[in-house]
Amino acid sequence: MNRPAPPTVDALELPRYLGIWYEIARLPMRHEPADYTDVSATYSLDGDGAIRVQNRAFDGEGTLQESIGVAKPANPGDPSRLEVSFLPEGLRWIPFTRGDYWILRLDPDYRTALVGSPDYEHLWLLHREPVMDTATRDDYLATARELGYRLDALIETRHTGRRTA
Repeated sequence: MNRPAPPTVDALELPRYLGIWYEIARLPMRHEPADYTDVSATYSLDGDGAIRVQNRAFDGEGTLQESIGVAKPANPGDPSRLEVSFLPEGLRWIPFTRGDYWILRLDPDYRTALVGSPDYEHLWLLHREPVMDTATRDDYLATARELGYRLDALIETRHTGRRTA
């Protein structure tokens, strides 16, 4: 089914978006197994003005895993539609090696974010704390459904109290 890409937030103040986010839920991804817990993402600016992405989680064995990547706006002047690469720097030029990271919804206080890909395959619900109240969670997931994301396989990220950030 061919459908238009979902809309993103109208405005994004990148400095306010930077910092630590905790994954509350996600659609399955091959490089993030379902048994990962305590998933966090830390965004910061690197020396070139790109966004440094540090993803951390505990795997099923309890070992801390980390991926470092870089994100850049897909279109200049629109930081709500990012392209992210986790390849080594020398390989990031290769076409089709970047993933789409579109900010679909963001609360005014920059505490909760819904992020997805324009092909409707990837989705993340993020929050500034590792736990989120049920009403906010349900409201953001309702937005995802309204936009056309299928949530049948949604993974609720387990947070055990171990900090990754």
